Amino acid sequence: MKHYLFYIAHNYAFEILRPLQQEIRSRGDSIAWFVEGNEINPDYFHQDEKVLDTVKQAVDYNPRAILVPGNLVPDFIPGLKVQIFHGFEWKKKGHFRERGCFDLYCTQGPFFTSRFEQIRTTHPHFSVVETGWPKTDTLFNAPVYDWPNKRNVKTILYAPTFSPALTSASALFDEINKLAKTYKDWQWIIKFHPKMAENIVQQYQSISSDNLHVIETSELAPVLQTADVIVSDTSSIITEFGLLNKPIVTFKNKEPEAHLLNIFEPTDLFSAIEQALKADQSLLKKIKHNTSLMHPYFDGKSSARVLDAVEKTIQSPPLGLKAKPRNLFRKLKMRKKLGYWNF
Repeated sequence: MKHYLFYIAHNYAFEILRPLQQEIRSRGDSIAWFVEGNEINPDYFHQDEKVLDTVKQAVDYNPRAILVPGNLVPDFIPGLKVQIFHGFEWKKKGHFRERGCFDLYCTQGPFFTSRFEQIRTTHPHFSVVETGWPKTDTLFNAPVYDWPNKRNVKTILYAPTFSPALTSASALFDEINKLAKTYKDWQWIIKFHPKMAENIVQQYQSISSDNLHVIETSELAPVLQTADVIVSDTSSIITEFGLLNKPIVTFKNKEPEAHLLNIFEPTDLFSAIEQALKADQSLLKKIKHNTSLMHPYFDGKSSARVLDAVEKTIQSPPLGLKAKPRNLFRKLKMRKKLGYWNF
């Protein structure tokens, strides 16, 4: 039996990794979870999920591979270090930063593959395999999210990023509040990133009503399924929503692309949503083109491709790979953070 380890630090990891967990189990292998830091809600774990409580337990578990949706992973836990990413948002600082931690990058689509292949020419210590993103394996057949007082009208999902320099949460608050109160042909659901500032979350919770619901869930796919339009800014969630071939309204997107209905003034929000709800074939074609670059996989088998890539990399390591950077300072910081000094 092969052992695999999930190394996580944030609640969004659950929905990314559970399809991988299912695939690992279907192959008769074992999977355990290790939590770094204190931002994970332990209530999100299922009773049948194996959680390791200490770094020593993770080391002794001796995983074949460590699958990571974050940016860093300790070198001293055994196993192939595999980056599977926590989202699509390449416009945010650091998405393409090579930190010398990983042996294998499992990319979501051609756009990301080409960028990491380019990075590899100057940092030839890792492999790149395009697999698709495990989180999408459950997206296309997810049940529709439901909530009390849900009505048979168009549903607008507002899901801003948490990044202070990019979020629209404060700028759009008054306009969303006004529309939710005065325009009953739409209903609003608000989904915040786990890292969103608490005062922002409380601000929107204060205007909750029969027509506006602030939701908290670790499963995003049903939320995306239930919405007719998404409103956001510069966030990975807009690409996930686009995979369902639905229209996207953004506010001051950092690098607005052709498939986005991007606005710069809160007062333009109403007209942009109206335009989105009447999306023509030209707009939908642009969304499909973006999807072909970001994530052209709709078969629900990205997790299987990730594990196949892991096994191929272990059994037949690519020729010409160099040793990973020593990164002594970063490695010592990680040991200090986790309180692990065994050598």
